[in-house]
Amino acid sequence: MPAPTTPPFFFRRSDLRAQGWTDRDVGAAVADGRLLRPRPGAYLAADASTDVVDALALGGRLACVSALAHRGVFVLDASALHVHLHTRRPSAPVSTRLIRRHWSTLRRMPHPRAASVEPLDALACALRCQPPRASVASLDSALHGGHLRMDELDELFRLLPRRHRVLRRLVDARAESGPETLVRLLLRSLGAAFDVQVVIAGVGRVDFLVEGWLIIECDSRAFHSDWDAQRRDRRRDQAAAALGYATFRPIAEDITWHPDVVRSALRGLLSSRRGVAARPRGAAV
Repeated sequence: MPAPTTPPFFFRRSDLRAQGWTDRDVGAAVADGRLLRPRPGAYLAADASTDVVDALALGGRLACVSALAHRGVFVLDASALHVHLHTRRPSAPVSTRLIRRHWSTLRRMPHPRAASVEPLDALACALRCQPPRASVASLDSALHGGHLRMDELDELFRLLPRRHRVLRRLVDARAESGPETLVRLLLRSLGAAFDVQVVIAGVGRVDFLVEGWLIIECDSRAFHSDWDAQRRDRRRDQAAAALGYATFRPIAEDITWHPDVVRSALRGLLSSRRGVAARPRGAAV
């Protein structure tokens, strides 16, 4: 059977025949679950994601935030299924989950077997469906991950209403995660001076260095959950403290869903130090 790929593709019966499958083989594989058939004439590998299966069952492709999330691009909320459809004919629901249907004209024509729209079209849709801070995070993530090129930004923003164009000056492809983008926007809102991805001698690279003394590291479960990772982080913080730096580690969950709590913590930290003439003994390099 053809191997599943990313972006997701489905197979026609002719594709399977070209791989040596007979009609009997196909029928048997569907019957025993080795192949999925979300709609007539479309087949998927058994390990295809539920989003892909449901999008095809509805007669469309993954779109908007669902298409971005499938590619590993940061989105704020991927709980609803976003599907691009060719026609406005009603499609039967595939489950009790929330379905968001889209019919916009695509700028990039997907491959005939593609189960997802192209990143440019997914972003053009997601920037309308998400709040501004999440939209900037999705843009940063897409650029950093190579799903969007810098020279495509002009084209992307031409597809959007004028009110979205203010977001472009906030984009920074150096952000390595969605929470990093969200913290950057919080720091901007507080009027703080900061640098990103700073290397400090004796400490290493940190996510943010704020006003020359405050290190911010955006922690997530994926990279900071086990004890070895926590021990390494604490030793880095200890090395930074020896140089006169303070470290703040907001967790991704709070950054994403409780930004006011993180903003209050940042405001308290910054107000406690502003006006105090104190410089770290170490120097950023």
